[in-house]
Amino acid sequence: MIDQKNRMKKLVLALVFCTTTLVSYSQNTRITDPNTIGWYAFTANIKLNNTWSLNSEFQWRRDNLIAAPMQNLLRTGINFTVNPKFSVRAGYALAETYNYGDIPLNSLGKQFTEHRSWQMVNLSDKIRNFELSHRFMLEQRWIGRYSNALSEKEEQFVYSNRFRYLFRLQIPLKGNTIGNNTPYAAIYDELFVGFGKNVNENVFDQNRLGILLGYRFSPKVRIEGGYLNQIVQLSREVNGNNVFQNNKGILLSTIFNF
Repeated sequence: MIDQKNRMKKLVLALVFCTTTLVSYSQNTRITDPNTIGWYAFTANIKLNNTWSLNSEFQWRRDNLIAAPMQNLLRTGINFTVNPKFSVRAGYALAETYNYGDIPLNSLGKQFTEHRSWQMVNLSDKIRNFELSHRFMLEQRWIGRYSNALSEKEEQFVYSNRFRYLFRLQIPLKGNTIGNNTPYAAIYDELFVGFGKNVNENVFDQNRLGILLGYRFSPKVRIEGGYLNQIVQLSREVNGNNVFQNNKGILLSTIFNF
């Protein structure tokens, strides 16, 4: 009985030691690069009939709130509405990413282009005053890569895959539903996971948290803005350390429905 107690004590001490060592190691092998960001988005939805619609979105993403370029993103797609709670969408996106922050996304510190095809499933529901939505998204990405620092353009585009899941919750601040001339509050969180043979360090790619206030003027126009927190893991190490961007700032969006 005493031997069993001694063995248990040794096991607990070993587990505590291993856990402490792993936590200490993970903290010592992580570099954090904080940035202050501002994302400004314009979205237009064009309804063709009760089933089909077109979608276009442009995001002007900036570092130092607005002073320096971070990324320009253009996304277009076609949407098929199965029923009011279930829709699917597919399309193409073009992203131009700039050199920002203390540690750039690519090792050469160069601006690079990315092409994407993507597919999305959106589920929505309402519980009392709360409107909920789940968005599942697959992206096929072709990311520009330079062979050396003297190259003026990307010599190749490296293929990778990414899965995204977004959960959003919103509630009217007046009345029981978000109708015309209604303010509302919203919160969302989106997780990005990379997969496939060309994924390096960033299997966990990034996470985005948004806390927003919005106003719906009519079925055709609404605006929303608030706080955005983005955590991004770089796909490469720097001096043997994993690098995480901790980007905090604001998000402003204008949404039109035609």
